[in-house]
Amino acid sequence: MAQNFYSNSQLPSDMSTAISCTAKPSSEFYSIFSEEEVLGIIHALEIRREIPLKYSYKGRGAKIWDDFYLKYIIPKWYRTSSREIDLLKNNFKYLNRNIASGKKINIIDVGAGNSYPVKNFVHQLNKLGKVNKYIALDISEELLHLSRNNFRKWFPLIEYISSTIDIENSCIPKILFQNQASLEIDDTAKIFFHLGVTIGNHQNRDEVLKNFRDSMGKNDFLVFTNEIGSNSTWDGIVRGGCKYHVEEIYGWVKNNIGIKSEDCELVRKYDLKTDSIIANLKLRHDYTINFSRMGIDNKIEISEGEEITIWRHHKYEMPKLLQEIERSGLQLIHYSTDKYKSHIMVICKVASN
Repeated sequence: MAQNFYSNSQLPSDMSTAISCTAKPSSEFYSIFSEEEVLGIIHALEIRREIPLKYSYKGRGAKIWDDFYLKYIIPKWYRTSSREIDLLKNNFKYLNRNIASGKKINIIDVGAGNSYPVKNFVHQLNKLGKVNKYIALDISEELLHLSRNNFRKWFPLIEYISSTIDIENSCIPKILFQNQASLEIDDTAKIFFHLGVTIGNHQNRDEVLKNFRDSMGKNDFLVFTNEIGSNSTWDGIVRGGCKYHVEEIYGWVKNNIGIKSEDCELVRKYDLKTDSIIANLKLRHDYTINFSRMGIDNKIEISEGEEITIWRHHKYEMPKLLQEIERSGLQLIHYSTDKYKSHIMVICKVASN
């Protein structure tokens, strides 16, 4: 029997050429995230077309980050400095001088990762007998496992405590500051660290700073680092985390959400709305992402050409930085920049008013 074939120029007018695809998150995806976290990802996709960067540190994402850090950030014989480690070294005297004489201090490392950034600082403070205990907090249990192994190898005699926390969504539980013997809250002064450029990766920086503020006492310090400069003058050249970490996250997201490589592309750009550099997964076809486990039944329709943000970074300009600090109920008491004037270390306390 003869069959009729249409060339591209002879397609019937009612035949659609659009391609519609379905993505189903992997079994690994559902093993990594709790029901609450899956619902958080669904909400972020629906409302602002984003898979928050914080979730990429869970599961295999922890190894991706650790490998990136060890390869590109930690000092080596051919790369003798790290911005955050150098800034901590340069501010050690200031912090040590402002710790009450004869008192020990608790170190709370929020977004601890593999704990490498604080290693030298803790070593210096411990030599002076001033470290009471180290509390590592992170959204990723896998990163906390790395932190625990590293810290106990470096400092076997310092008390180590760890707990998962999403600092965007909650304060730091006071139970972590309890004395184990008396179960009373330990009023030892604390240094809260939030290092790397983590503050610039958050979707809601105001909420993060407020949660720190509500976790702190009057004798405590918050110390964080970040890049400084104008985001809008980005030269378009991808380097550092915007290149190497983003490429790994892009692969991680595709594999876990179930989007085929040929159906998407990676786009990096400046986003005026958030004044940030972002990396997006751009779809080449209409897609339906079907979440259908854990009692969840949700389908998200995303059109061809739409983009999903998978990474973000915000540099600070000083006037905006001061505004965010003051809005959160904190007070800037000291800051310094690296020799290139590209990174800043900020030290805050609870505002007196």
